[in-house]
Parts: sequence; structure tokens; C-alpha cells
Amino acid sequence: MARAKVKPRPTYRRSTSTGRRGGTYHPHSFAQGRSLGRWAIVAGVVLVIILIPFVGPIIRDAALDLREALVRLLGLGVLLLVTGLVANGWLVLAKQFSRSRAFWRRWWGVLLLGLSLTGFMALFRPDWHVGDVYFSEITAGGDLGHTLMGSAGGILLWLAVTFSAIALLWPRQVAWLLSHLPDLWRALMHFRLPDEMREGLRSLAVVFLPRAERREPELDIALPKGWDGEALRPPTGGGVQAELPLPEAPLSVEEVVAPTAPADQLATAPTAVATPSGRPASYGWELPLLDTLSPAVEADIKQIDNSARAQLIEDTLASFGVDARVVQVNQGPTVTQFGIEPGWEVKTRTVIERDNRGRPVYDKDGNPRYKTEVVTRTRVRVSQITSLANDLALALAASSIRLEAPVPGKPVVGIEVPNSSPSLVTLRSVVETSGFQRIAARSRLALALGKGVSGEAVVADLAKMPHLLIAGATGSGKSVCINSIISCLLMHNTPEELRFVIVDPKRVELAAFAPIPHLVFSRIVVEVDDVVATLQAVIHEMETRYRRFAAVGVRNIDGYNRSPRVPHKLPCWVVIIDELADLMISAPYHVERQICRLAQLSRATGIHLIIATQRPSVDVVTGLIKANFPTRIAFAVSSQVDSRTILDGGGAEKLLGRGDMLYMPTDASKPKRIQGSFVSDQEIERIVNFWANDRFRHLRPEVADHLLQEAKGAVEEEEEDPLLDKARELAQEHSRISTSLLQRRLHVGYPRAARLLDLLEEKGIISAAEGGQSRRVLASRENQEF
Repeated sequence: MARAKVKPRPTYRRSTSTGRRGGTYHPHSFAQGRSLGRWAIVAGVVLVIILIPFVGPIIRDAALDLREALVRLLGLGVLLLVTGLVANGWLVLAKQFSRSRAFWRRWWGVLLLGLSLTGFMALFRPDWHVGDVYFSEITAGGDLGHTLMGSAGGILLWLAVTFSAIALLWPRQVAWLLSHLPDLWRALMHFRLPDEMREGLRSLAVVFLPRAERREPELDIALPKGWDGEALRPPTGGGVQAELPLPEAPLSVEEVVAPTAPADQLATAPTAVATPSGRPASYGWELPLLDTLSPAVEADIKQIDNSARAQLIEDTLASFGVDARVVQVNQGPTVTQFGIEPGWEVKTRTVIERDNRGRPVYDKDGNPRYKTEVVTRTRVRVSQITSLANDLALALAASSIRLEAPVPGKPVVGIEVPNSSPSLVTLRSVVETSGFQRIAARSRLALALGKGVSGEAVVADLAKMPHLLIAGATGSGKSVCINSIISCLLMHNTPEELRFVIVDPKRVELAAFAPIPHLVFSRIVVEVDDVVATLQAVIHEMETRYRRFAAVGVRNIDGYNRSPRVPHKLPCWVVIIDELADLMISAPYHVERQICRLAQLSRATGIHLIIATQRPSVDVVTGLIKANFPTRIAFAVSSQVDSRTILDGGGAEKLLGRGDMLYMPTDASKPKRIQGSFVSDQEIERIVNFWANDRFRHLRPEVADHLLQEAKGAVEEEEEDPLLDKARELAQEHSRISTSLLQRRLHVGYPRAARLLDLLEEKGIISAAEGGQSRRVLASRENQEF
């Protein structure tokens, strides 16, 4: 029988590290290696499970930081990055990667296309956010897209990337288009196209077509190399072929003239006047450019040795037996805040040292050893530090210092020491901060108030305040603060979005804003007699808006403006009263009642009040007004009584003036010290000139002077005080009557009682004032007429 052939055992060869020599191994060794690999994977998984409780928070924080960094860098392009990584992972697993040129050409084409889309998304600023990254600040394309589309060089790079991606993905189509582009250009220019499309095609011709092909059949003008595509159309009556030189600067319409134009046509050609440009806004309006405001100027701040002052504070406290140390130093524009951490009060006693068995320990001379042990250890009281304010001011050679105990959100006591050379806080330096831009993206009424003691920008939203009360002595910066608030609102709002009602009894403080189209009435109210009618007109507008809200079925102005049932949106109103004291003297009863009614009801209608006074006494800033103005700003005042009137606490009497203020928001328990933003007269003039330009003449909204006239008539025909009859009866019961008597018997305040006395005097019931004494009753019950 034939012997069966035995198939030889296969020999496996494995190359060494050099790749030149090989060896043989048994197939069981290969299986054993795979088994060991599985056990290694299992061991690795178990190790990860064990380490997750320890390294989980670190990995989570690192992942969140990585996510925000990627979103800030790429914006919505992160989605393209994730899609690309998933696609590449699938190609690796499916073994679809190829070394061919076609594969890598498409791969690079897709990569460049994603980069081009990232730059294109930088043109949009949606109101979305991922974590702390807001796309309204960095654009939808992130920092990368903003870099590509934020400059001329970046745009050229983006165009190069886009065309490269198209050429890599569709090379045949691009080659065909480039070869036939001159023919397509000539064919398109033979059609009657709109002027805008013709200008766009001319600009494309400058970029793509050869110089010999840059001709327009109707005009026959050769465009020079580097021209931006805008050429002046020559007069009719024959084609002109001329070479226009490239100007060094943009030319106005009257400067670009065809060389062969007749002299009579040049003499009668209309002249265009250059107008300042702005940022595009809604309804055809424009907003002033940020360059309208003066840039932040670095002041010559004298270098202060804060470490020496911190050591001086510690030594001064130690000399009075107070253990404390400086842990924070925050230098602001006006003051430097030193954060003091209280130490410990330690009480000790001296006892005999003993060993482990409780026996006394003796030295080599046979004397017992003594040791010091701590009996009690308590924290230094904050009152011990605050009581040394004058001693610290003397040691630091400062005019006055302010102690904040404790600093909100920090476990330290703040000592605010004035700087020897304060710096100026410009309005632009606050507007350019990310904090202001974040609030401005959500609200149209963002206010750039100034900078805090640490140099951080302090911004607020007037819509959330919703009303603001400002008080301060003469020269403390109150009027500059109002000018800064108005200028900030004018920089970011058109008359379709915001209207002003300005009351200026001083006649000069806010007169610069008279030409702006944002005014509700045709003029700034300067007559004190017109203030009551002005406030009544605002109340009438508030009531009208509430009736509109009820008809549409919404609760506030935001819901009304978002409703598709309304024909047009309602603008917000900001009522600014520069001096409340003058109004309270002339008509205290009516002004207080109208201001309180507006403050209580006008928030939902988009009407906000900003009231200022330089005399924050209790007869001007009454308790009813304070209750309806939770947000307040206090500048330097003369006494602690005035500070308590405006802030319900001291501190404003220690301010330095010139914009140094205390800001009390609605959500804070303590006021915050701020150096107010400054706006110069030149900046105000530039802003007002921008809005008063004639190009906005056809867009100016109608003024509401008819509301003022109707309110004046209503005030004149207003019924008498309902308590006048009771005051008359009370006067008939006595031979003399006074304000205090009316207050006690009618249960009214002093302003209303004084008003009732004036009405009784007008009716001839009582006599005129006699040196502060009570009034004599003149009319009897029989001949009284009303």
C-alpha cells in the first residue's frame, strides 16, 4: 500500500527589530500571546475602574476646560471637527485608508473645506452659548474664524483656502470654468443687469480676469490693477477708454472725474458731501462706531510700593495688639484695597515640664524645667480692626480710608487707601470689556458704570434695576455720571429702540443732547412748571401700553415685541430728571405721587426712571421714593446723615469725589465702590453730531408733543385735592390753623398738608403766612364759596 503523505508542519517566521534576521516559533506561542493580551486588557479595565473615583474629578475638569477651549477656538466648527474625527476613525477601522494621490487629494480638500466653513461661520453672531463661551462675543466661527475674517490678510487667506478646497474636490469642473471664464464674463455683461449685480461682477473681474479682459461693453473703461471695483460712470455721449490711476486714499465722488468730460458738465455736476459712517442697525438706522469715543489713555500713574504699605498696615495693627496680615492687594484706578486676614488671640500659661510618667523634668543644675502651653486660641474680632481706622489713616498718611468688613465673597477685611495719583476711567475702556459685551448681547439697556477697586469693569442692566436713584454733592461727579449713561445708551440704541424724556431744571447740564432724534418731545423740559405735565404724559403712555398688552394677551414689553400680532415694536423710554430737589420744592405732592406711580407700574411697559439730586435729605428723597428705587448710586456727600438717607448706611461721606461712588444694586447687601466712567464734552459732541446728521432726516420718528399738550390741559382741569373739603371744615372749627394741625387731624404728611394750606389760601379761606406762625381763618361758614 502506498504510504500517505504527511503534510509538513508550517513554520512561522518573525522578523527581529532590524528586519534582517528571522526566527521560528510554534503556533501555540502565538495563541498564548493573544491570551496574555486579553488578560492585559482586562487588567487595564479593572485598573481604570479602580482609579475613576480618584481621578474622575480631574478628568472631568480637564474635559470641560478642553471643551471650552475648543469651542472658543473653533466655535460651531467643533461639530465639523467631531464629524471629521468620527469619519477618520471609521476609515481606520474599515481599512479604507489608501496611499493613492486621489484619496489624499480628497482628504485634504475636505479638510480645507471645513476650515473654509469655519471662516464663513464667523460672519454670524448667534445668541447661543456653550458653558461660559458666548458666540455673540467670539462669532459662530470662534477665534479661528474671527482671525480669518477679521482683516484683509485673513480674508485673502480664507479665499485661498476656499478655492484650494474646491480645486482639490472638483478639479475638472474648476479647470473647465477657468478656461471658459472670459467667455462667460463677456456673455453676462451683454445683459441688462441691475447696478448692484453689475458692480459685483466688475469686482470679480478685477480679481479673476486678465487685465486685457477687464472691459465693460457699455462703458469701455479699463480698470487698473488693484482698483477696488468702483469706477465712476462717465457722462453720456460716447464711450471713453481711459486708464484711471490708483489713488493713495479713497476718493469722494467729486474727486473721481473722467479726464475727457466737458467743462460745462463738470461745472454742473452735483457735489456729494462726505458723511460719517456707522454700524448697520435695524430699520435703516446706523449706530456710531466705537471710534467715536476717545480711546483709553494710559495715565502716568506713580508707582506705589504696595508691599511697603502692606507691611506698614501689619506693623500698625501689631502695635495695638491686633494680630493680622495682608493677604490681598488690589490696585484700582482711585484706591488700592488691602485684604486683611484676622489672626488669632492666643492665651498661654507657664507650667512645669513633665515626662511620660508625670514626673517633673529637671535640668543639669537640678532645677525644674518650665514650658509654655496654649490655654485658649480665638480669632481676632473684626471690630478690633475697624475701630483702628483713624490710626491706620494716620500711619498711612492718607486723608481718609474706608474699611469694608467683610469684603463680599471673601474672608478678609478690606482697607481702601487712596492712590496718590488716580487714573481716569474712560467710557470706551469699559464698553470694550467682555463683561459689557455679554450684557449688551442680552439687553439693549446695558450701562457702563465704571471700574471697581480691583480694576474690574462694573456694568449693569437698566432693565433689571429697573429704576436708578443718584445722589451726591456739587462737584462729586453726578452730572458726569448722567452724561455717561446717556452716551452709553446712545452708542447702542437707535430711536426705534429707545426714546428719552429729559428734565433739566438747571438748563445747561443736559442741553448738549437737544438735537438727538431719540427725544420723545421736541425739546428738553427745562421749565419747572412743565414737569408735572411731562410726568403725566409719561403716565398716560404707560397706561396706553398696558391697554395694548391686554389686547394682545401679553404681560410685558418683551412679550409684546415678540408677538406676531403687533404691527410694530414699542421702544423703551428712559425718563431722566437731573435735579429732584427743585421739583419737590415747586410741586411736592404731585411730583412725589407721579414718580412713585411710575416707579411702581412702569417696569413692565419698558419705561425706566433715572433721578438725580444733590440734596439727599428726607424731604427730597422721601421714604416712598426710596422704597420704589432699590438701585442707588451715592457720590461724595457732606455728612453721614445724607449717606444714610440715600444708602441706609454710612460710607459715602468718606468718598474722594470726582467720580468716586458707591453703587448699591438690587441683589447686594452692601454697596460696591466704583470709579465712574468719564465722557468728555468732545465725545458727547461727536455722538450728538452723528445722530443729528441729515441722512437720518427721513427716518426721524414723530415727536409726542400732543401728549404733553393733553397732559397740560388735564393738569389744569384736575380736580382739587379730595381732602380739601375736610381741611375747609377743620379751618371753620378753629380761628387759626397750621400745617401740623392738618397733619395730625387728617393723617397726611408735611408736603400734602402744606399743599392744602396753599389751596385754602388761594380760595381766600385763610390768611398768608405770618413769619412761620399759624394762619388766621378769614372766611366764615356762611359766606364760604367753592
